[in-house]
Amino acid sequence: TRSLSITSGEKSFETAQGEKVTLPCTFVVSEEDEGPLDIEWVLIPADNQKKEQIIIMYAVDRIYNNYYAAMNGRMQFTNPDPKSGDGSLDILNLKAADTGTYQCKVKKAPGVQSKKIQLTVLVKPARTKCSIEGSQEVGKDVILKCASEEGSPLLSYDWRRVSGTQELPTTSVLNKNAGELLLKNASQDYSGTYNCVASNRVGTDECSIELNVTPPINTAGIIAGAIIATLLGFSILAFLVFCCCKKHREKKYEKEVHHDIREDVPPPKSRSSTARSYIGSNRSSLGSMSPSNMEGYSKTPYSQVPSEDFERTPGQNPTFAPSKVAAPNLSRMGAVPVMIPAQSKDGSIV
Repeated sequence: TRSLSITSGEKSFETAQGEKVTLPCTFVVSEEDEGPLDIEWVLIPADNQKKEQIIIMYAVDRIYNNYYAAMNGRMQFTNPDPKSGDGSLDILNLKAADTGTYQCKVKKAPGVQSKKIQLTVLVKPARTKCSIEGSQEVGKDVILKCASEEGSPLLSYDWRRVSGTQELPTTSVLNKNAGELLLKNASQDYSGTYNCVASNRVGTDECSIELNVTPPINTAGIIAGAIIATLLGFSILAFLVFCCCKKHREKKYEKEVHHDIREDVPPPKSRSSTARSYIGSNRSSLGSMSPSNMEGYSKTPYSQVPSEDFERTPGQNPTFAPSKVAAPNLSRMGAVPVMIPAQSKDGSIV
């Protein structure tokens, strides 16, 4: 007895992200299948504890496609009239999250059939970057690295040289899974442009890098130059500090000389007081002498008596009127007579 059957045979698909996939579901019905036609697509979760999610459905000559929000606007029946025997599903602008197991269920009573299809959405390699690890000096080992920031596994990397001889050096070692190209004991002949191609089952991506192998750097000269430059810098700094300190000391000394008051210097003595002290001391000496010891006494010239009047200029000398001084009777007093000098009109001592 004939009954409803699904004729499409594909069970799995691998498609790149962003592309379109058609999940086939063609069927035939028999004369005995007289019930209404129902076509239903569901997403079977990886976790058996979760329920199936209806994606799209055809029932009673009507399409219902608003069951699964994650695919709204991205899915449709391949044939606008599924009752013709084609219930295939188109999924547009595929995403990595669309990966899963889909099931097509066709029912026309009393016949019922279903078919599961595994969909894998792969991401093409993208944002591939090349880099160099190690010193690019003659005799050193250099590693060229290649890695894609996006891309579904398994990714494979292949290096090639696109300049010069366009052949990889004989000492090179390629690791396709890690994307590394090891160049042992590099020489200047290894210099050039290298290209890396990352690939998986749905696409490729590539990047390029320039290798420039140079002679070893004279590290001793660089170190010596750095030391000399450092010492020179310290010398200049020390000189500047010395100049600043010296200038500061000079300013401080000038300030002390101009503004300091010395308290240990005594004030100048009065000339008139000096003269009076000198004359008074002579009078005392003379008054203490007796007539017996006056014979050996020599009088001090009046010209040597200090007086402020003697040091004045002629225009500043005062004029004294002649005066007569009566000598007292010294014999009664027991003292030696003393001659008191007098000044004449012309300023001389008489």
